[in-house]
Amino acid sequence: MYSYSNDKIEQAYKAANEIYAAYGVDTDKAMEELKKIPVSIHCWQGDDVAGFENLGGSSGGIMATGNYPGRARNGEELRQDMDKALSLIPGKNRVNLHAMYAETNGKKVGRDEITFEHFEKWVEWAKEKGIGIDFNPSFLNHPLADSGTLASTDDNIRKFWIEHGKRSREIAAAIGKALNTPSVNNIWIPDGSKDLPADRLTQRRILKESLDEVLSQKYNSEYLIDTVESKLFGIGSESYVVGSHEFYMGYVFSRDDVVLCLDAGHFHPTETISDKLSALLTYKDELLLHVSRGVRWDSDHVVLFNDDTLAIAQEIKRCNAYNKVHFALDFFDASINRISAWVTGTRASLKAILYSLLEPTSLLVEAEQAGNFGKRLALMEEFKTLPYGAVWNKYCADNNVPVGTTWIDEVKKYEDNVLSLRK
Repeated sequence: MYSYSNDKIEQAYKAANEIYAAYGVDTDKAMEELKKIPVSIHCWQGDDVAGFENLGGSSGGIMATGNYPGRARNGEELRQDMDKALSLIPGKNRVNLHAMYAETNGKKVGRDEITFEHFEKWVEWAKEKGIGIDFNPSFLNHPLADSGTLASTDDNIRKFWIEHGKRSREIAAAIGKALNTPSVNNIWIPDGSKDLPADRLTQRRILKESLDEVLSQKYNSEYLIDTVESKLFGIGSESYVVGSHEFYMGYVFSRDDVVLCLDAGHFHPTETISDKLSALLTYKDELLLHVSRGVRWDSDHVVLFNDDTLAIAQEIKRCNAYNKVHFALDFFDASINRISAWVTGTRASLKAILYSLLEPTSLLVEAEQAGNFGKRLALMEEFKTLPYGAVWNKYCADNNVPVGTTWIDEVKKYEDNVLSLRK
């Protein structure tokens, strides 16, 4: 792999700095802004969305395909792998944790019984690294999720999941308080129907009542941010998902204390979430994004620095909303080295964010306001070849992580010395 010398990095950066300055962009300032924009990296890429319970039950339409060697089997291995991934990703980012990763010391603890103590190892680890943790109740991979969760018509099943939701919020708030940064607690449920339902309304009314009960306890917003996430369809819910985009959009507009989550892979394959951002930010001051890459019907491929990811980042920047949008990842690929997937997806997301921060947006707006749409289009096209790569390399070097492709060699060494020994 090609190794960049410090002299080459500095030389290329100096030239890029001068070019961007000609368009009114301060590259030093852009890198400082990027430091303030953490990406929340999801733990479940490291173990194929398995969790630590081994309960069985349906996956909730979530399936990681492949069987690449070295899957993390417990909390220690998962944190070890995340340590390695974080060492190859620039900046101070966050970690996104699911409730099914509770560590119970071998004791059987129901999801309606989990407490903060089952996540204390994660919190201590995060304290040592100086990073925040976001949280998710796990309404999946459980026998009681097979026939619905918060929208179930079975009172006992629904009560179980309502209690799980309440406990998850309590845990998230405690995590936020312990780490002195608010924990984003995201509710997603798989409830739906494989074929056409005759009655869609009843379950949606039940879901609203369940959410109201889960969210009834008030917590300090400095510790907890509540969000809800929609989906168009899933495996086993191809015809109907109770928690649709329209349902949750209506729900968050009926409450001031709940934030909407948009998952890039949870909409129609020809539909992108970038255009939705300005519409929602017109009315709401905060959004959560789960950035993934859809391929045909499957929504959770490793994020790339592609048109869709870039469009999301550019729209956030053009809305001046990086302080309003929580940027998280949600993908899982078990067919490749899992650390490589983490690093590829997170670095791609940070590249897109940096690219957007370096965009001479004021010149585009100036041409637009003057009615010169031809100039606007021409500038958009010409800006694509500005030397953002030199700024990215400088940012990586300044953050003491590998520049260019050298991180791939680091992952291979880790695979040989650690992952290959797991049986």
